[in-house]
Amino acid sequence: MHQQRRAPLPVRLLRSGLAPFTRTRFFRDVGPRLLPPAERIAKRLTGGRLIVSGILVPSLALQTTGAKSGLPRTVELMYTPDGDGRAIIAGTNFARGNHPAWTANLIAHPAAEVVVRGRRYRVRAERISEGDREGAWAKIEAQWPGYRAYERDSGRVVRLFLLTTDVEPSPFTGRL
Repeated sequence: MHQQRRAPLPVRLLRSGLAPFTRTRFFRDVGPRLLPPAERIAKRLTGGRLIVSGILVPSLALQTTGAKSGLPRTVELMYTPDGDGRAIIAGTNFARGNHPAWTANLIAHPAAEVVVRGRRYRVRAERISEGDREGAWAKIEAQWPGYRAYERDSGRVVRLFLLTTDVEPSPFTGRL
């Protein structure tokens, strides 16, 4: 089992303060328009070493193969270390009613790549089973309080995935 470190108290306090804002209608309307350009600017300025959301939570850039196009697709996501060297990712899509495209890509092509803290790793994605969803959501919400509200508000069952890698030490060990 890999050791998980808790985020410093100021980061945990900032998360718990910002979490309610991220569940507002305003954030859900503005976030999808503002965050992708901010991520592109940060990527350009830092050579891919900084993901904007990574300032508060563990984040990665996920590169999938398009389910229909077969072309590479990249998206920046929050991830939650599972405690065993793997990462949990959730297709919340800002609580929108549709699943994000990257989830269909992973279902069609589970082999993917991620960039974590500026380093690239090969990963394999597996859908989290119905029986393991509650445990996964508990870990996610320990990191970002109230995040599961996105699932309730979207009116759909959010697709959850577990990312694994053969790399030791795992890039997914770290702070919660």
